[in-house]
Amino acid sequence: MPDRPLLELQGLKRHFPVRGLFNRRVGTLRALDGVDLAVAPGEVLGIVGESGCGKSTLGKTIMGIHAPSDGAVLFDGAQVAGGGVRRPDGLRAQLQYVYQDPGASLDPSWTLRRSLHEPLVIHTKLRRAEREARIQEIVAAVGLPAAHLDLYPHEISGGQQRRVGLARILVLGPKLVILDEPTSGLDVSVQAAVLALFRELRQAFGLTYLFISHDLAVVRSMCHRVAVMYLGRVVEIGPVAEIFARPRHPYTQALLSAAPRIGGPRVTENFALQGEPPDPSQMPEGCRFSVRCRWAAPQCKVEPALEDGVACWRWRELAAGLVPAAAE
Repeated sequence: MPDRPLLELQGLKRHFPVRGLFNRRVGTLRALDGVDLAVAPGEVLGIVGESGCGKSTLGKTIMGIHAPSDGAVLFDGAQVAGGGVRRPDGLRAQLQYVYQDPGASLDPSWTLRRSLHEPLVIHTKLRRAEREARIQEIVAAVGLPAAHLDLYPHEISGGQQRRVGLARILVLGPKLVILDEPTSGLDVSVQAAVLALFRELRQAFGLTYLFISHDLAVVRSMCHRVAVMYLGRVVEIGPVAEIFARPRHPYTQALLSAAPRIGGPRVTENFALQGEPPDPSQMPEGCRFSVRCRWAAPQCKVEPALEDGVACWRWRELAAGLVPAAAE
């Protein structure tokens, strides 16, 4: 990994007020609660976890859609969010977001050509002929027929809409792309084509990806490292091969056991995770996973820090030889 990360998060928090009668504030929902991450140039970092763990909130806070409640976001070595820092004007072009539903992010009354011209009009001073040449180049790169530029979003398929969404961000020449569930709702064959396109574009344009997904098989095939989130915090992070071969945090173990395998045991035979995540506005004392963990112990009343890529007291005891390995 290079000496300086492209993206660095330092204690990033995003809290939302919970309001009751007469709009009075009655609590705080801690969607992000102290996230520390670093993403190297050219890396693909996967973000996984249950619905409600804070994955999408993380991406939107990095983008500036949500302002951090605390902590800092550093991009290419400079702080761009947190601590009262004003986001630089040119940052949006370098940091782009691909939404789960690309069709919803396209204006239904605009042709695809107009939708692709819009970011160049906003962020550049290119003349129309120069913008058109840039669009033609990018459209070819994402594998979209040039004839489709005069169509409307409802006239193309979901896979083609994703290609349009990619083209719209690539015309600006970004450095980091946040992909939020980029393969959801796609047929398996279309999904494979889109994933192959992501790989080709990363190589061709020198992109860095933050890959948010529920699909563990996709994360395993696409990412270099993976961060596992639970209730607003990263509980485990490491190289994809190591995490999938030897998950250390009990939540990661349960998450991976829930993924069906061809020829393997049924999910119900090896899935140990019970219950629902606690209310993020009423976090449990100490380790927030302890209320669902079969290994919960008295020391779990103190929240463990993320050390050596995992936030778990039991793992530290196992690593120190204080608990027999057979007991794991």
